Amino acid sequence: MTDLKTHLNRYLQSGRDAVLWKLEGLGEYDIRRPLTPTGTNLLGLVKHLASVEIGYFGECFARPFPETLPWLEEDDAHADLWATPDESRDYLTDLYRRVWDHSDATIRELDLDAEGNVPWWPTERATVTLGQILTHMIAETHRHAGHADIVREGIDGAIGMRQGNDNLGRDDEQSWTEYFDLVEQNARKAAGR
Repeated sequence: MTDLKTHLNRYLQSGRDAVLWKLEGLGEYDIRRPLTPTGTNLLGLVKHLASVEIGYFGECFARPFPETLPWLEEDDAHADLWATPDESRDYLTDLYRRVWDHSDATIRELDLDAEGNVPWWPTERATVTLGQILTHMIAETHRHAGHADIVREGIDGAIGMRQGNDNLGRDDEQSWTEYFDLVEQNARKAAGR
């Protein structure tokens, strides 16, 4: 039987893998361009998730990440949500994988009830356990994997959780067109249009 920590870590890893898969096969412009009014972009999601894991699994448990990342020192709260031209895809995806190793070491070496402190949370909630943070990061990672799903679909129509598992149950353009039309017709009907 798999212990809870291993099970939770597997869910975290599946979200991490899904986010990186969304970059595959795309050119530099497509992984960097803003595709929502708030600037959401695929490589920025990778950079953001790496930054967030550094804080939650590193700083919060007095296990600092061994590299200094300049954007974490900036006053710009959005500096981790987009990649500069000097921050290559390889650099940021490799960084994300190094962060995984660091985070996974924290997860392996501490008990789920090990206490940490989140200095950017309100004082009354700042004392946390590894279990809380692991749960928080699963939610955070999968939330952004969902953003990546939608952004990637908008770029080239690629859908699904990972290559070889689109987990959506439709495999041809005609069935998707029919489904879209069905949803649209019912939305109009419900709105009285």
